[in-house]
Amino acid sequence: MSRKYILTAVAVATLTLTVGGWALSTLFVSPPSSAPQSNSTAQYADPNWAFPSQSEPATSLPDFRPVVTEVMPSVVSVISEMVVSGFFGRYTEYVAGSGILIDDKGYIATNNHVVEDAQSIYVELTDGRTFLANIVGTDSLSDLAVIRLNATDLPYVYWGNSSLLSLGEWVLAIGNALGEGITATEGIVSRLNVPVNVDGNILYGLIQTTAAINPGNSGGPLVNISGEVIGITSVKIVASEVEGIGYAISSNEAKPIIEDLIRYGRVTYPWLGVGVSTVTPLLAATEHLSVDRGALIADIVAGGPAEAAGLQTGDVIIRFADKEIVKLADLVQAIRGSEIGEEVDIVFVRGNDTITTSAQLIEHPSS
Repeated sequence: MSRKYILTAVAVATLTLTVGGWALSTLFVSPPSSAPQSNSTAQYADPNWAFPSQSEPATSLPDFRPVVTEVMPSVVSVISEMVVSGFFGRYTEYVAGSGILIDDKGYIATNNHVVEDAQSIYVELTDGRTFLANIVGTDSLSDLAVIRLNATDLPYVYWGNSSLLSLGEWVLAIGNALGEGITATEGIVSRLNVPVNVDGNILYGLIQTTAAINPGNSGGPLVNISGEVIGITSVKIVASEVEGIGYAISSNEAKPIIEDLIRYGRVTYPWLGVGVSTVTPLLAATEHLSVDRGALIADIVAGGPAEAAGLQTGDVIIRFADKEIVKLADLVQAIRGSEIGEEVDIVFVRGNDTITTSAQLIEHPSS
């Protein structure tokens, strides 16, 4: 099973239904000889039985039409012109994605992998107008980018608060599915705050949804029933046995990154200078650790903040800046929630000892 950005990866899922042997056997099993036998079912019958009355009318499904009408004009098709090298030399390829108009000045939020390495970027609005767009800023770590077209008085969407989402809540994914124009699909929120590894890059704080996400949806909005953007669709799991598992970058994760890209053209991240993995009971047993949760330091960058703070490989970080660290994702999010230059307290376990130190975070080298 693989996780792929939904710009280029797609698979046709084949669903096979099978009946287990246990299900078949129940059709032919005789009752035990000790079971009481009945010659008549009359003693169990109730001629006055009826379905219980329903005191209140059933709750109807939501009407998605107002949401689609409101949001769809703010969703654009993004076509990136790429020059690629192949067996027969260099050639031009056009890749389809989606974007979200976030103000009336032409700023568009999308995915980094939609516009990365593009020679030219074209944007088509739902009214048929086409514009040449320029890159404002990109960030590969979050897979987010901002582009801009030269137009004003454009329709735009409102940003929602993804921290208010609940499991089972209705959502719509709107985007340029399969490069055939803007379409909408409905689903629910399946999971929240999910980390997903995509080709070695871990995306954090994702929303898992059952809304159908297809190639071309990348960069399009995931909206709630109020028409607010609560995510940017980015990833789906591609495998023959998997269906209905797609992910969106949550609006609260995306918002500060988009703001930095518009204001500064880039995003800076604080950095500790460690390579870590999640401590599990199995890892704790094999590595003879005294704790079964936390972030195990597997590698330390020479001259980085972690080395200066006295951390070593084999240490297990269990608290960072007053935040409990249970797994790798907790540490990454705690670091990203800090400031460059900030001095943070770190609690770690070395052998059987619990030790507190402090480290001054610096700017991530990839910034």
